[in-house]
Amino acid sequence: MDQNNAPTTETKRAPRSQRLRFGIAAAVVAAAAVGGTVTAFAVNNSDGQSATTTTTTTAAKASGAGAEGPLSTKKGDIVDSDGKKVVLTGVNWFGFETGTYAPHGLWTRNWESMLDQMAKQGFNTMRLPYANDMFKSSAKPDGIDYHKNPDLKGLTPQQIMDKIVKGATDRGIRVILDQHRPDQYGQSELWYSQSLSEKQWMDDWVKLAKRYKNNDRVIGADLHNEPRGQATWGDGNPKTDWQLAATKAGNAIHKVNKNWLIFVEGTDRHKNEQFWWGGDLQGVKKHPVKLNESNKVVYSAHDYGPGVYNQNWFMAKDFPKNMPAIWEKHWAYIKKQNIAPLLLGEFGGKKTAGKSSEAVWQNALMDYLKKHQISYTYWTWNPDSGDTGGVLKNDWKTIDKNKMKMLAKYQTPLLEAKKGK
Repeated sequence: MDQNNAPTTETKRAPRSQRLRFGIAAAVVAAAAVGGTVTAFAVNNSDGQSATTTTTTTAAKASGAGAEGPLSTKKGDIVDSDGKKVVLTGVNWFGFETGTYAPHGLWTRNWESMLDQMAKQGFNTMRLPYANDMFKSSAKPDGIDYHKNPDLKGLTPQQIMDKIVKGATDRGIRVILDQHRPDQYGQSELWYSQSLSEKQWMDDWVKLAKRYKNNDRVIGADLHNEPRGQATWGDGNPKTDWQLAATKAGNAIHKVNKNWLIFVEGTDRHKNEQFWWGGDLQGVKKHPVKLNESNKVVYSAHDYGPGVYNQNWFMAKDFPKNMPAIWEKHWAYIKKQNIAPLLLGEFGGKKTAGKSSEAVWQNALMDYLKKHQISYTYWTWNPDSGDTGGVLKNDWKTIDKNKMKMLAKYQTPLLEAKKGK
């Protein structure tokens, strides 16, 4: 692949204290050679498939798959159109939020084979990050081998998204759209930035809600990825109050598409206590998001391990037994107390087997999610996530068997694949 057109990797986020310490160095970090391409790291603060759990296309009515039709909420659960509980056990596939304006890996693989493999591994949901500037007329897709993906040639980023979304949903994979960045250059603390107005942020969501309205398997909007820094919760300041902005955006979306779930992430702190970006939902206790469509709010947290930042709780003498209390304080209480459904929208790490603290943490978290039937989308399918790696290994084909062994402990079925898939 041409080095001047190399994709940008994702590197996960440390708490604000570390981000401030390393922010200046991050701005000038050098390019690193990965897989024969020059890949810029934006640092802020063996072929074959696994034989682990797979899901047949006839599993639509199995426990956790749910029926066709829009989803809604009932106390701490997501429910289908028949009122039966649905559990999302999925994965993130990033790239639309970077300069490729397309999911990563298409420089070496066909997009349909990627989705076939994702479905075969049993993921029933895909969280699909994007940047708003991919919708501009000037945005051109990059990082695609058109010999392997001839049907993508000449398409706009939005049209490629249409293909990916339809391909996923045809295979029984539900889709959550995630406003991950305002532009290809990086995330923003608030839902708006210098390059993206609040109005454009909301207008883009309304357009997407209209565009996918007739596909019930596109289930909702993750309104803004990892609010932090200036972001507040419930203080009424229209410039910083994320709870207020999420309410406005959710209601605007529901004016054109009442079917969508509205996924609302946390902030990075509560009062003076720091936590993971987007991971703190303590503010929900006093200031819940109340939409006009009252049964459509799902809260979403992000939580990471010592491979991203070695928090003091990873070094506690009683680790990992101390972790449930930390999770319950910051986000899991919402599900345990039946306040609303919860999605752990991001978590991950490179090590899932062995006795390292990262492997111990990941497995303890998976056990906890399973015990309490909490939905998740794992970070990430991509191997080019700088500090977590992915379900795929660096060749973009081979499944990391240790990761799938861990994830397969807690997976619920896909919807039935549509004819031809």
